[in-house]
Amino acid sequence: MFTGLISDVGEVVASEERGAVRRLRVACSYPVDSIALGASIACSGPCLTAVATGLRDGRTWFDIDAGAETLERTTLGRWTPGQRINLERSLKLGDELGGHLVSGHVDGVATVLRVTAMGETTRFDIEAPERLARFIAEKGSVSLDGTSLTVNAVTGRIFSVLLIPHTLAVTTWGEVRDGDALNIEIDTMARYAARLAEFPAAAPADAAAAEGLVS
Repeated sequence: MFTGLISDVGEVVASEERGAVRRLRVACSYPVDSIALGASIACSGPCLTAVATGLRDGRTWFDIDAGAETLERTTLGRWTPGQRINLERSLKLGDELGGHLVSGHVDGVATVLRVTAMGETTRFDIEAPERLARFIAEKGSVSLDGTSLTVNAVTGRIFSVLLIPHTLAVTTWGEVRDGDALNIEIDTMARYAARLAEFPAAAPADAAAAEGLVS
């Protein structure tokens, strides 16, 4: 699990096809001895596994493998060397939960429609995939490229978020432009609420039968 609070901005420094997977090497500022093999790291949204680590020219790197589904359902398929990505280490018991609970399981790709400077803040108007639009609510939470954000307004499939200068400076958001693609993960609570709403309330007889099964 993650919180959507970015702790570093990494850079893709190598990409290699290895049969059914693509291996990406990411340079970062994490201490190399703090990344265990098998550790989970959110890379601009998707939770990926560190399969190798090392140092080069005084800079830490770690390798991740992305399978066909990850490459198809996220922006990873478009990453090339030089791509900067938001990084977050997995949540530990006792850590501060400053954002919202993020699983690192990306639901799809959203599109930035407009970037508008508004004094001290910057507004991003974003179009969600049609199948995900119903999960996005005004003042609710959403994860975009791994960043926990509050939805400012919603109209149909289009929603907006407002970012302060600090967020723009410490994440890749300062580089986002019109037309860019973003990994989107909907809020877990919205996911389960929508799933529950798909089923009618159990009739008394059904409820009694279910209670008998678990008693």
